[in-house]
Amino acid sequence: MTHVPPLCAALVSLSLLTAAPAVSETLESLGESLFFDANLSQNRSESCASCHDPEHGFADPRGMASPGDDGVSLGDRNAPTAAYAHFAPVFFEKAEGVWAGGQFLDGRAATLEDQAGGPPLNPIEMGMADAGAVVARLAENPAYVAAFKTLFGDEIFSDPDEAYAAMTKAIAAFERTDLFSPFDSKYDRYIRGEAELTREELLGETLFFSQQFTNCNVCHQLKPQPGTEGETFTNYEYHNIGVPENLELRALNGVAPGTLDRGLASNPRVGDAPQTVGRYKVPTLRNVAVTGPYMHNGVFADLRTVVLFYNTYNTKSEARKINPETGAPFRAPEVADTLSMEELTTGSALEDREIDALVAFMKTLTDKRYEPLLEAAN
Repeated sequence: MTHVPPLCAALVSLSLLTAAPAVSETLESLGESLFFDANLSQNRSESCASCHDPEHGFADPRGMASPGDDGVSLGDRNAPTAAYAHFAPVFFEKAEGVWAGGQFLDGRAATLEDQAGGPPLNPIEMGMADAGAVVARLAENPAYVAAFKTLFGDEIFSDPDEAYAAMTKAIAAFERTDLFSPFDSKYDRYIRGEAELTREELLGETLFFSQQFTNCNVCHQLKPQPGTEGETFTNYEYHNIGVPENLELRALNGVAPGTLDRGLASNPRVGDAPQTVGRYKVPTLRNVAVTGPYMHNGVFADLRTVVLFYNTYNTKSEARKINPETGAPFRAPEVADTLSMEELTTGSALEDREIDALVAFMKTLTDKRYEPLLEAAN
């Protein structure tokens, strides 16, 4: 065997390292690069992270709806958090007329991969013309070319649709990493015996999981038993809770007041069933305290306002039906015919102490990395 002096061996190793192309070795690391790449939008100004900011719970802190890459367009819906999104099941009919799972507020993307493919081609989001235009942007980057060929085969760029699908697989793989779902909130630490809740938080927990008082957990509990690890705080069903039209947003985005957002009914899988109009996917409550504004159209700015809004279905006091953000009564539902009244009215009228306790409990669902945002807001 030929002896190689240590210094020579080191130089050989260094030459091999420097000669190798800088490629992503895993699907997840490629997806991470793509998630933050603004070059995949028409004007090279918007990435996935623009509307799903990892510093703000993977939601959009910029307003009621996300601005588009063109600097002019403004959507009509509030961007949902991408955190914990990968736990949503593939869109399916849970029972006759009862739909669950999927991505987006109306479930039109059946899977996380489908969702990742939507924004780049949406004219009021990232604004690319078609899959081929996106793939052409990918091909500009030698590191992407090398990574795609390593992970998907040397011929991956010969078919733009296949290359585009590969891109969505990589982004979805990144969104399935623990960065998006660490399960390390105060609540998680509490159920593992690593933290204690305050008296107010404990009251909020009791109220939240008790159908006698609030009925919150009918829609916002997935696991059979409270206190189970891995709880995502949504059953992924679709409901109409009577959210009013966001007139302020529509004054900004130019959508005519009174325009009906059909919600679940706009999902091609569902059809034009009247009972699905105005229904939206139940969101996760993970990081809910740091991912405002709230509701599908961003109509409420504060989490406490949301709880007060729910309370209007159970209180008889007109004074407790006032929206503190406007000083006027909560406005009528945008869609009144399909309200989930059974879920909304099975509960008790709450007083301020109980409302504050529920808010305090929901704050415990904040991932550890975002807890400073809670402190900054107090």
